[in-house]
Amino acid sequence: MSKLIAFFTRIFSFISYDIWKITENELSKTKRMTYRFIKIVSLAIRGFVADNLTIRASALSYSILFAIIPLFALIIAIGKGFGVEKMIENSLKDSFIGQADLIPTVMGFVEQYLKTIQGGIFIGVGLVVLIWSVMNFFMQVERAFNSIWQVKKSRSPIRQFTTYFSTILIIPILIVFSGGLSIYVSSAVSQTYVYQVLSPMLRFGVKFIPYFINWIVFTITYMMIPNTRVRFKNALIAGIVAGSAFQVFQMLYINGQVYLSRYNVIYGSFAALPLLLLWLQISCLIVLLGAEISYASQNIQNFDFELDTKNISTRYKNFVTLFITHVIVKQFENQKPPLSTEQIATNYKLPIRLVNQLVAKLVEVSILIEVYNESTKMKTYQPAIDINQLSVSLLFNKMEIHGSELFLTNKNELLDSFWQKTLDIKQRSEEHTEQILVKDI
Repeated sequence: MSKLIAFFTRIFSFISYDIWKITENELSKTKRMTYRFIKIVSLAIRGFVADNLTIRASALSYSILFAIIPLFALIIAIGKGFGVEKMIENSLKDSFIGQADLIPTVMGFVEQYLKTIQGGIFIGVGLVVLIWSVMNFFMQVERAFNSIWQVKKSRSPIRQFTTYFSTILIIPILIVFSGGLSIYVSSAVSQTYVYQVLSPMLRFGVKFIPYFINWIVFTITYMMIPNTRVRFKNALIAGIVAGSAFQVFQMLYINGQVYLSRYNVIYGSFAALPLLLLWLQISCLIVLLGAEISYASQNIQNFDFELDTKNISTRYKNFVTLFITHVIVKQFENQKPPLSTEQIATNYKLPIRLVNQLVAKLVEVSILIEVYNESTKMKTYQPAIDINQLSVSLLFNKMEIHGSELFLTNKNELLDSFWQKTLDIKQRSEEHTEQILVKDI
């Protein structure tokens, strides 16, 4: 028993500490894939707990209840403009077949909503309510995604509007594509000799279409919703995992409703509501977990040497701070393009998490300035001070004096005198470095 406990203790220690001290450059291709998978799963689980995804999923479920009617109405209205509203209505009904008892009621509300349309234009308050409801839902989703991605700044209102509604416009196109492909396979292709030969494979392909559509929808969601640059590869990994999980959950939910019939005895016709809330809660959890996976897969390197970075000594932290400042200053002096934190970390094999922390501090104390490129969503950094004036002593003095000071003066004579002695000692030590410029090191 003690050996088994020791074995699991070693595994836990390896996953939580040792594996993060091994960079991908040190591994073979096979080990790299294995270690990467372990790290992604570990980070996703940690993110699930740290970001309180169950609470966030509950909040999103609440937002969806308010937005579901306007959102359906907008999607069907877009389909109506292309003359494919019936196909979209049927597809939405099939997608929410697990809520078969509620679908007629929801579609009834949607029809009433669409009766306010005249010439394809929503009139007055209906238009305002529709846009606000849909925008509010997507803003809630973006806040949740931004929190997972540790993004502080949301999009501007104009960019939110264009991003969200371009996303909505894609949904009817995917629905028509999925429905049209299924109809084509079941009608035209099914009459051919090739279909008779390959019918098992084609039938599997037709059943596979919902998974494929889910992968596309989830991948687009993970790329477009966060206000940061998400690489396609990382969004696709999360899209495949979350899209497949969502489709499997749909199947299990539909088949499992037979075993949930006892709710009808307890709640009667009201039973559809708690089941809908359960479905929304788990669906939102799957979506948010996919966001955690996309973040983890793209930012694995951020967590290399994580514990060492948290426990870094003051001396080594000052050394790395000075080195990063020197690199950025020399880049500026040599008239080369400014560097991002990712480029600095990659070029000099530094932990990206530590580089981000120190660069953020240097920006905060006005040693560096951030340059943001809206098109590439990349932040680069340049000196905020004349490099011919930026000395080593000035750098560390700005770092040291940033924050609250002197709030304990006039409280104790011994404390005040000791403060003056400390300043004198510091001034004498700075005399040896005040003339040394960062660029000349």
